[in-house]
Amino acid sequence: MYTMHRQSIQDLRLIEPEECEIDALSAAALYGRGVFTTIAIYAGQPFLWEKHWRRLCANSLKLRMDLVEYPESAIRKSLSKLILANKVENGRARITLFDNSPTPLWPYRPGGARTRLLITTAEIGPRPQRLRLAVSPFAANSLSPLSGVKSCNYLEEILAIEEAKSRGFDECIVLNERSFVTSACMANVFWLEKEKLFTPGLGTGCLAGTTREWVMESLKCEEVDVKIGRIADADAIFLSSAGLGVIQISGFEERSFEPIDHEIMRLIPAAV
Repeated sequence: MYTMHRQSIQDLRLIEPEECEIDALSAAALYGRGVFTTIAIYAGQPFLWEKHWRRLCANSLKLRMDLVEYPESAIRKSLSKLILANKVENGRARITLFDNSPTPLWPYRPGGARTRLLITTAEIGPRPQRLRLAVSPFAANSLSPLSGVKSCNYLEEILAIEEAKSRGFDECIVLNERSFVTSACMANVFWLEKEKLFTPGLGTGCLAGTTREWVMESLKCEEVDVKIGRIADADAIFLSSAGLGVIQISGFEERSFEPIDHEIMRLIPAAV
């Protein structure tokens, strides 16, 4: 659980959290049309900023969102301003871009910009000592136009993780419509087989996580399309995200794993 900081940035302006708003008839509010990224903050600096910005731009383009009012320099400057205002040394920042445009079904035109920006920061949550995975009964659609997009429409992931927690698990592996492993709800997944590192390919519909990209740039890792049995028989399973860093899971369904020492655990500052 994160403790959210007192101040936020909306539309490049420093505000209190209770002042945050989006227009109720905008595409963001009605349909979740927007994109976001969560960035780890280490020693007061955003980690892997270039990767996060590149993905924000690519995802915005897929959703046909206009970022002309928010160039990289303006958002990066605002993030630095918020880190300073909230005195963040080690924590998390979320950058969200909301589509503020009207929709064909509800053609009310909100005032102001076509896109709205919100930046929030929070403390680092406690790293779980044990993290147990299940298999989700809900399938991901690799053919969806939202496949691979970190959009504000995150309800499927929320419902999947709530279902897993109702069974006593902490997270879950999501399969796609072809029964291939994609990722966990809130993280990418890696696993070891005879000291070789693997992760699902992007064609499965998994999110192109920035931490995932960093791991793959730093270590030899093979992208594969696999069924769940391959994961179940792995020597070790890891999850990666900006929120977690890299963490080894302690259990998958009924199977338990002993902690191991692997270099993937030393790639991210929060995991050291």
